Amino acid sequence: MTMHAPVSFGAGGGEPYARALRSDGRLRLTDPERPDAVTTMDVGRWSAAADRVDRSLLDDVDGPVIDIGCGPGRMLVAARTLGIPALGVDVSAEAVAIAQRSGGTAIQGSVFDAVPDEGHWDTALVIDGNIGIGGDPVGLLERCRDIVRSGGRVIVETNPDPRADRVYTARVVDADGHESAGFPWAEVGLEALHRHAADAGLVARQSWTAAGRSFCELLA
Repeated sequence: MTMHAPVSFGAGGGEPYARALRSDGRLRLTDPERPDAVTTMDVGRWSAAADRVDRSLLDDVDGPVIDIGCGPGRMLVAARTLGIPALGVDVSAEAVAIAQRSGGTAIQGSVFDAVPDEGHWDTALVIDGNIGIGGDPVGLLERCRDIVRSGGRVIVETNPDPRADRVYTARVVDADGHESAGFPWAEVGLEALHRHAADAGLVARQSWTAAGRSFCELLA
């Protein structure tokens, strides 16, 4: 597969993601080709404690968890509380620092590069829209397949629209108008995820919705 250089979500330009992390603000994810298609992202929710839906993703964990694009680390803290070994990987130095200060174990880096204990993780989490990382859903799922153990699981949060399937150059803008550099991103609904997972050598086991969020469990 093609290796990817790290591309930081919301970085460059006015650094809106780092600013939002410091203020628990909101971000708008924009597509220059579709000016009316704006996604609002609540960084405050990412920085808050894991809620009931978040914690439910850890119910069937049977070993160590790796959180792809861990952000400020709420899932790492939740896993630690439950006694589950967990590691977060994120390209944002600001997010990793916050996760570490919160008591999580996190490293700065790209999932498209080698990660610690590759091939031995029980569960990989790809939530909060992170299936969009790199604008290459198949490549990202292939990496997840390699990162988890044989028979391991990949939990993906999908776009609420099951038909969503788009790769584009996104930008992030904060409430004060600070705009990031462009970065490759993807929107993936359940129908597309099934196709991308099959191409990546993963098997869809089950899908569900909770509190307006959509998830799918894939098996390696």
